Amino acid sequence: MIGIYHEHPDWFRPLFAELERRGLPYERIDAANHLYDPTETSVPWSLVFNRASPSAYLRDARQTTFHTLHWVRHLERLGVPVVNGSSAYAQELSKATQIDILQELGIPHPRTRVINSAARAVEAARGLRYPVLVKANVGGSGAGIVRYDNEEHLATAAQAGLLDLGVDGTALVQEYAPLRDGRITRVETLGGDFLYAINVYPADTGFNLCPADACITGEGVELSRAACALDAPKNGLRVERADPPAEIIDAIERIARRTQLDVGGIEYLVDDRDGQWYVYDINALSNFVADAPNVIGFDPFVNLVDYLEARLSSATLHGPRSPLAASGAGASAERGAWSVEGV
Repeated sequence: MIGIYHEHPDWFRPLFAELERRGLPYERIDAANHLYDPTETSVPWSLVFNRASPSAYLRDARQTTFHTLHWVRHLERLGVPVVNGSSAYAQELSKATQIDILQELGIPHPRTRVINSAARAVEAARGLRYPVLVKANVGGSGAGIVRYDNEEHLATAAQAGLLDLGVDGTALVQEYAPLRDGRITRVETLGGDFLYAINVYPADTGFNLCPADACITGEGVELSRAACALDAPKNGLRVERADPPAEIIDAIERIARRTQLDVGGIEYLVDDRDGQWYVYDINALSNFVADAPNVIGFDPFVNLVDYLEARLSSATLHGPRSPLAASGAGASAERGAWSVEGV
């Protein structure tokens, strides 16, 4: 049986529908109302799919965020395979760690400083090009991101106590790049490999770039509410299929494999000032684009359930893995045996 661990009531309906269509056994696990026993030696699920989101605190489920990390590590200690396990989830919870990984891999990223005190924000921004963004380290759906166009505005906000350092008291001060062609590109990966990419054209206000919330197709046609996350406002986003250069796809796949990201979206932009591309966000929670067959030409939930079915078969065949395999090379080897041929 697959345990689907999540707290959002609507985001995963297409996943449940595809699981039910195939007759695959699964159980929904409420991430916002959960308990576990550290002394237990087994659980009812052969595979657990971690669908917790760092933005849970925006839905009155703040308790989900760090509890999830504890529980996933517990499952891995028991040898239970977890899709998007503790490595991927821990990096989802820290934009600062994401920047470190991009630096380690030599992948272009926006110039960034990390602070834990609003009093250091102006100092952190010195040497960066304005505008700058102040980003909460634990974000989600664009939450906790504010743009400051010059040092005076940033200093005034800091002195007035208006800088939001987020739930862990940590924030990024980061260069804001003007978007070439007014868009960012989100690349979805599955099993460490490229799945598809979309261009997202943000509204002029706000930083919520979640494509599952986009209610307009690439042709500018408004989608039905059923095609979007049901709690999402009509936020002015427009999306279209994208075909990133091979260089960028290679970089994205290296990120996914380095972070042990089983399924997720990695976003990049092209700075209109100099034409340089920068990766700026790694998302371990992917809701996939709304109205996918019309936008990208296929239903990615079919590919996702193919992946889950293969992982479930492997877990059932081999039984619980050792804690060493669950946390490192064994998990990577298991993912590497799966591909998305035919997409």
